Amino acid sequence: MQVLLANEYGFCFGVERAVDMVEEALGEGDTVRSLGPLIHNEQEMERLGKYGVTTISEPVQIKRGETAVIRAHGVTPQVQQELEAKASKVVDATCPFVTRVQRLASRAAAADRHVVIVGSPDHPEMIGVKGYAPDHAFIIRDETEIDQLPRLKNPLVVSQTTIKLKTFFDTAEAVKNKTDDSVEIVNTICSATKDRQESARALSGMVDAFYVIGGRHSSNSVKLLGVCKENCEKSFLIETENEIDADDLKGVKTVGVTAGASTPEWLIQNVVKYLESIG
Repeated sequence: MQVLLANEYGFCFGVERAVDMVEEALGEGDTVRSLGPLIHNEQEMERLGKYGVTTISEPVQIKRGETAVIRAHGVTPQVQQELEAKASKVVDATCPFVTRVQRLASRAAAADRHVVIVGSPDHPEMIGVKGYAPDHAFIIRDETEIDQLPRLKNPLVVSQTTIKLKTFFDTAEAVKNKTDDSVEIVNTICSATKDRQESARALSGMVDAFYVIGGRHSSNSVKLLGVCKENCEKSFLIETENEIDADDLKGVKTVGVTAGASTPEWLIQNVVKYLESIG
């Protein structure tokens, strides 16, 4: 059995940057506490936990003398202010792609414009972005939720950084039916997301089975699975090699592998080596 890795996979720039910033803080002897999981990968969080990184759920849990970390998904301005008031140091590891969406939303709101954000309303990235335009922003998952919107004023349409490109553009086009004004459409899907999806789509048409390595709560990993299933029905989302069922690979000659943007290289190599061992 041949194991093929997608051309683009694993840690994106924003996630790698966040992990590097945390490791740097640890190296300086800081007591590091992340507001929410730093990234959506349980295994990498367990690894960081061995070095002393702990997770909190509310700013009130941080103590003076500790370092608070804003994870790659970002937070609302209010939450950031609360952290700065309580922690001795705040490490802002917000992905620069997410920061861009926050700034776009803030500027549009300041101009009294509506902001339509295409994404999952309960995703931490979306909660943070909405905080920059609380009275002007609407979060919808796709074009099927357009009817929930009121008439819009000079709307700006942006997206969660990890959604599918087609979902964004289909929804942005539908927004035009909700306003008498012109619609500004800014594609804020991060390049790493697009690259990984395109690479997975290409490889999925060449293999008999496909494994996407990533957390089940990772938006971009779930989207990768959907992309792979478009061409390869026998596609699976796994977190570790222990979840691979050898029975699924009976008669399989080629298997593809990709990984979400929060999946570390060491975990990917564990899966590849295991697949090669049973091939």
